[in-house]
Amino acid sequence: MGAGQIRSFAIPNGPCRIPIAAQAYSLNMTAVPSGPLSYLTTWPAGQTQPFVSTLNAPTGAVTANAAIVPAGTGGAVSVYVTQPANLVIDINGYFAPPGMPGELYFYPVNPCRVADTRNAASPLGQPVLNPGQARDLPLASGDCGTFSTAKTYSLNATAIPRAGLLGYLTLWPTGESQPFVSTLNSVDGTIVSNAALLPAGTGGSVTAFATDLTDLVLDVNGYFAP
Repeated sequence: MGAGQIRSFAIPNGPCRIPIAAQAYSLNMTAVPSGPLSYLTTWPAGQTQPFVSTLNAPTGAVTANAAIVPAGTGGAVSVYVTQPANLVIDINGYFAPPGMPGELYFYPVNPCRVADTRNAASPLGQPVLNPGQARDLPLASGDCGTFSTAKTYSLNATAIPRAGLLGYLTLWPTGESQPFVSTLNSVDGTIVSNAALLPAGTGGSVTAFATDLTDLVLDVNGYFAP
């Protein structure tokens, strides 16, 4: 996208089979700037551009941020960038009208640290995430309450790179194939957080993969269940 450009993306027309009935999307927006990016803004297509930012990348680093964006005209969302940048849009869920098959309700919880690889060795503690090795994290067995009915977790993921950089970190439901998407990036090695709505996998677990040596902290603030 060019500097100052607005572009709309019709999410239901993409390859992810999102229904046209979706009223809002759970997206992960990743900017790959060609230099400093003051800000990127996302909003429903057909509405007035808001005076807010979805993400900022003032150093020009690859930057991801989660966003829940209402569907606009034709199911599209609009995006504006202040400086030239490539854009990656990943979707991990959508909100549909009440009564749709498979509907879930959101149950908020007090924010709770459910996993931290800096803690003592345990299924939700050490070891650190090793480069290129997937690790299952049994969130349902943690100390943050009973999530036996949870179908999806509302998480905040924080990466603490140990190797000076982190190409990307990906989270997905245990038992499913690793997706070709990133949950967050830290190519400059800084501590980075991002929100994620993540379906519960086998045994209520999620799986993490990192390209480079990094610690991972997962905080839960709610879940979706029938």
